[in-house]
Amino acid sequence: MKRHLRPLGLALAAAGALAAPAVKAQTEEVKKGGTAIIQMKGEQRILNPALRASTGVYYITGKIIEPLIDLSYDGYVPVLATEWSSSEDGLHITLKLREGVNWHDGEPFTCDDVSFTAMNMWKELLNYSSSLQAALESVDCPDPHTAVFNYSKPMPLQLFVAAMPDLGHPVPKHLYEGTDIMQNPHNTAPVGTGPFKFVEYERGQYVIAERNDDYWRGEEYPYLDRIVWRFIEDPSAAAAAIEAGEVHESGFIGISLADIARLSDDDRFDVGTKGYENNVAHSTIEFNHRNPILADLKVRQAMYHGLDIDYAIETIMRGFAKPGRGLIPSAGGVNYTDDVTTYDYDPELAKQMLDEAGYPVKDDGFRFKLRHRPAPWGEYTQLWSEYFKQAMAEIDIDVELLQNDAPGFLTGVYRDHDFDTANGWHQFRSDPAVSTTVWLRSGQPAGSPWTNQFGWQDDEVDQLIDDAASELDPAKRAEMYHELQKQSMDKLPVIFAIEHPFISVTSKVLKNHHNTPRWNSSSWYDLWIDQ
Repeated sequence: MKRHLRPLGLALAAAGALAAPAVKAQTEEVKKGGTAIIQMKGEQRILNPALRASTGVYYITGKIIEPLIDLSYDGYVPVLATEWSSSEDGLHITLKLREGVNWHDGEPFTCDDVSFTAMNMWKELLNYSSSLQAALESVDCPDPHTAVFNYSKPMPLQLFVAAMPDLGHPVPKHLYEGTDIMQNPHNTAPVGTGPFKFVEYERGQYVIAERNDDYWRGEEYPYLDRIVWRFIEDPSAAAAAIEAGEVHESGFIGISLADIARLSDDDRFDVGTKGYENNVAHSTIEFNHRNPILADLKVRQAMYHGLDIDYAIETIMRGFAKPGRGLIPSAGGVNYTDDVTTYDYDPELAKQMLDEAGYPVKDDGFRFKLRHRPAPWGEYTQLWSEYFKQAMAEIDIDVELLQNDAPGFLTGVYRDHDFDTANGWHQFRSDPAVSTTVWLRSGQPAGSPWTNQFGWQDDEVDQLIDDAASELDPAKRAEMYHELQKQSMDKLPVIFAIEHPFISVTSKVLKNHHNTPRWNSSSWYDLWIDQ
């Protein structure tokens, strides 16, 4: 089989070179002003992080709409919340909110904004968060700058805080109350409290944000005058724009890995994984369990045995990854275990299992046909789909690739369920309950991206997920997540095939870049450009 896969790509430079720190301590005097230009490889057509938890949203709107709490290399830090505490029983979490903060339209930021967003968006509409906040009953406002979250089941404070950088962006109540939230025009023209103010969104072309002169951190910040995000889907065109100085950064593996390797030897650029420590991802194979063939566990196990994961790491990820071990990646710390079932590459065993499952090879040379949707998140997700098609052909499964843009993929997989299999990547964010367990928990809102829309449901798994999310003892939580990880490998609702970090290529004219573990999603208030 390997001889068929060689055209998928050339070897990448040594992983160690890419993993080197992407930023050095800054000693230059800060220069204020200037425009940072950023490549976006996809367009989701929504810019509200209270409605869609996604890197494609954070990468833009994280500079416009701020979270209550963010993450630094020293731990969690105050942003719109300045203090947080919990009752002993975990049923009440109290936040002190920052005073003197205004929305970009001049209205004051208060607890009413937090309460409205939490109850109407985080709890009801935000992918990932609707599961996390299922037990949230109310958010009280004893004064304009105190918010009390009230739960019917315990909410571990460490989980709440870990969720806030990604699932804790309040939006202005006065612009959403009484409207159709999903159709509100501010979803694509966001109003926030951040260092940059939204200016313009030209579909398929760019988004522009300019300096907020009334930013709460003081008149010194932000340093930049403007940020422009350019939508450049073609990785070769994006690489050319970076080399020509027309773009200052490509993040989240936005260009080909071959170009990333080449540019890592160019002294004009910082290339590496620093700044993504909170954003490790799995490359996934997702199944539509509504298809009775794929509802058969033996079929899914056979397909896993048909995947040469080590070879895919070598050819697609160029060695810059490791095999997945189920729901939780090794970046999960104490919540991770490698004591799980694994599926070695064994195409002959895969064929035998498919025969035993009742799917022999037919006259056309195939056992059955699958319609596969690859996520359009860059070169390597496309290569993954091509590899998947070739690997399945080796065990006599015919795969048809359905090409689509980002909205088409999200609609086809997560809303219309118009697929048999799909591949993309899914991020782990600090705690399994923040964004990861929703891939197995049933009952997610219909159409919610990157959640369990696969027609798969398991009572034992659902209960484990719910119990772990409300367990106050960290050691007991870890044991539950180990069991969930084991069950994800035994029952295979989704194949979490490969664990990998993200990579940025950043022009060295940008300073203070990648200085937090979720830098590409953060506010960039201290980013400056040496021009």
